[in-house]
Amino acid sequence: MTAAACLTRDGHEVVGVDVSDEKVAIVNAGKSPITEPRLDELVGRAVRKGLLSATKDASRHLDSCAIAIVCVGTPSSPDGSHNMSFIAEVSHQIAELVGPARTTTLTIVFRSTVRPGTIEELVLPIFEDALTDRMDLVELVYNPEFMRESVAIEDFFHPPKIVIGTKDGKRCTALDELNARIEAPVFYTTYRAAEMTKFVDNTFHALKIAFANEVGRVCDKLGISAATVHKIFISDTKLNISPYYLRPGGAFGGSCLPKDVRALQYIASDVGAHTHVVDALLRSNDAHKNFLFENCVKAVPAGGHVLMLGLAFKEDSDDLRESPNIDLARKFLQSHIDLSIYDPHVEPSKLLGQNLGYAFSNLPALRKLLIPKSVAETELFDLVIDTRGWAKKMSLRSARVIDVNTLS
Repeated sequence: MTAAACLTRDGHEVVGVDVSDEKVAIVNAGKSPITEPRLDELVGRAVRKGLLSATKDASRHLDSCAIAIVCVGTPSSPDGSHNMSFIAEVSHQIAELVGPARTTTLTIVFRSTVRPGTIEELVLPIFEDALTDRMDLVELVYNPEFMRESVAIEDFFHPPKIVIGTKDGKRCTALDELNARIEAPVFYTTYRAAEMTKFVDNTFHALKIAFANEVGRVCDKLGISAATVHKIFISDTKLNISPYYLRPGGAFGGSCLPKDVRALQYIASDVGAHTHVVDALLRSNDAHKNFLFENCVKAVPAGGHVLMLGLAFKEDSDDLRESPNIDLARKFLQSHIDLSIYDPHVEPSKLLGQNLGYAFSNLPALRKLLIPKSVAETELFDLVIDTRGWAKKMSLRSARVIDVNTLS
């Protein structure tokens, strides 16, 4: 959704295709179906200008468009691998819709995170089977996105890099024109190298978080200030790379890091590699979730009432998928502790798809747990668990506040 709205900035006409009637209706009404800062405004302006629309039927639009961008989900399968059914399905649909009357090349850009080899071994055979001797009508490209939730618009226009995978590693004219106004290092490479890029990035981000949290736990057990150790550690910008994730605090979560770590574990096992550190990341993250819960629960008196500030994966987002805050809330409820949650960005009636399923399968009573800011600031709680740093900006009556993002 973010990419679709951002592409209209340069006057591109964008038609979004989705299977959900509700999402299509929301977009056509000039609203965003997801919570992301500034996105509602961008979508509304694009719809008013006639540059953005949504539909469930791509058949009326595919022959007239120059680029088709595929960004369907690749959720985790039970064994940890990516579920590629949506990629296969949409590839079949596009391949069948490329009409014989088409005279110009359709550039099909895949942005979903996929296993290396997916374009060559899954997508390409689907198109070759459907188009046979008309493969010159399509150009397959892999172009992973590097956008973080809650700052996605900024990341779209100012990405850290642009990675483009093509059959021979050569340039793609259509994407060069599409990215003409974006200033970032551009890397042209093969399909497989481009597909691997997202795994390396996300797994390293997960590694940095897990490593910092392990150090934080050791510091806690030894009575050492983790904040002091962290400050010293990140001062070395020559060898220690970047301070962005290397700070002990909350567990990692969301829709990307856990999913892609699982997938890389599966890939490594499948090819006979031995990635012991990667294999330990999710176990380490689960250990950290338990550590945070244990630190919080020992501060709750018998029969106590707890307030949690922030439930979603990130601030300014309603994405609850694999949010560590969901796990923390679930552990409190399983311990029969009275819990209330304040998160102004989470509205149960607006949750859709996997986000909806994950939220209510883990917190069936979510609607009853959420309270407005007025109640959070007037009711007396025995403990406030701050996952966002909001406590300092609110008028809370509770004396005890634990910031789970600070281990000091």
